[in-house]
Amino acid sequence: MTGQVYLVGSGPGDPELLTVKARRLIEAADVVLHDKLPGPEILASIPEAKREDVGKRAGGEWTPQEYTNHRLVELAGDGKTVARLKGGDPFVFGRGGEEAEHLAANGVPFEYVPGVTKLPAYTGELRDAGMDPETPVALVERATWPGQRVAVGTLETIVDVRDREEIEPPAITVIGDVAATRERVAAFLQNGSDGDEMEE
Repeated sequence: MTGQVYLVGSGPGDPELLTVKARRLIEAADVVLHDKLPGPEILASIPEAKREDVGKRAGGEWTPQEYTNHRLVELAGDGKTVARLKGGDPFVFGRGGEEAEHLAANGVPFEYVPGVTKLPAYTGELRDAGMDPETPVALVERATWPGQRVAVGTLETIVDVRDREEIEPPAITVIGDVAATRERVAAFLQNGSDGDEMEE
């Protein structure tokens, strides 16, 4: 009997930002495949016996994506219900699309479960649509986690700021006047973190 795979988004990392459906599927799954991007509190809430880490391994090496693809098919082939837990939204950060294609190619039933998204700043499209290039933009790395970092720029400069400060996922993008300073971003997120601020 073929099992079922759910590609589940975990949001920015705060357990309270998990969707109701995501939490239900995680609890019902036989196996939860995850990396390091879901928040530590979310991972700690999952019984260790059904967690399988497909992120970094000993020595700092990443598990090859091919292994994860194969493992999803293998577990489903054993009749397991699998939650593939990914940071943010499976199809925004991460490789949910590639995993979905592999599952489809192998005849494995799967369902996409969106997470609270952490969309990158599509600055070119926004400028083309008429938004002022000087509109404030903030990138919040590890939002809602301890040690979050905030990089502040504008639509015109934020890509350079991101590259210079090496902002990495999981991260969210805040666009508009609220993004003018780290303090305003922190208030917007209702997070009291004293995280680092990087400006253009």
